[in-house]
Formats: sequence, structure tokens, C-alpha cells
Amino acid sequence: MAQASTSSAAKIVVCPNCGKKNRLRSAGRGVAQCGSCHLPLPWLVEASESDFGLIVEQSSLPVLVEFWAPWCGPCRMVAPALEAASVKHAGRLKVVKVNVDQSPNVAQRFGAMSIPLMVLVRDGSELDRLVGAVPAPQLERWLSDRLVAA
Repeated sequence: MAQASTSSAAKIVVCPNCGKKNRLRSAGRGVAQCGSCHLPLPWLVEASESDFGLIVEQSSLPVLVEFWAPWCGPCRMVAPALEAASVKHAGRLKVVKVNVDQSPNVAQRFGAMSIPLMVLVRDGSELDRLVGAVPAPQLERWLSDRLVAA
């Protein structure tokens, strides 16, 4: 497994396995791994119009892009399920949040007419999409089925 790395913004992520803090870059290829126990880390980051290509389209992992807005109640309701998906599928999936108010061109490019909108992207191409704040089990089923096919 390759260590994820590029020169994009970084955030601190606590390893769910050993509890160590790790610096995780938003963009990168390969799998984000804990520097201590070397197990995959959950990769949940934000992207904007300026770095969307680096973070999403150049990812070697499938990417679940959530189009959302801070004023959107259903978006806040689905957030815990997306975080859980990033933990469950660590090493196999990157979860990226795109604020439609701050990145309207990306939202328009993907036709984000309703939010929350989840779009599964692989190698820069859309595989599938899911609209609305679906319950966590439904999101997990949808995602698991598509990750197997990806």
C-alpha cells in the first residue's frame, strides 16, 4: 500500500485502530495509512473548485463526493453516515464534501440540483449517484454494492 501524499491541505486524523494522530492530506494517490500501526485511515476531506481535480479526479481510490450546504438540514442528517462510511471503507474509499455555495461550478458540472447529492466517482468518471438524506443502512447498501463493482 502506498502512503498518500501531495502538497494539498492537511488535517489531523485519529487512527480508529491505535488512537494515534496522523496528518492526512486532502489530495493524494494510494491509501492513507496510520504512521504508527500502518492500517488504513478513514479519508474524509473537503474540496473546492480550485482543488477538486487533485482531490477527486486524480484519486487512485473510488471517491464518494457529497454535494452539501451548511444551511441544509438533510445534509447535516446524512453527515454521520458519511463519516461512518469513511471509517468502514478505509483504504478502499475517499469521502469528499463539496459545499455547493462555495463551489457552484463543480456543483453545476455534476448537475447538483438537489442536496444532499452523493456521487460515486472512479478515475474521474461518475459511476452512480444518490439523491437525498437516505438512512444510514440504505446509504451503506448502495455504497457497498457499487464498491464491489468498482
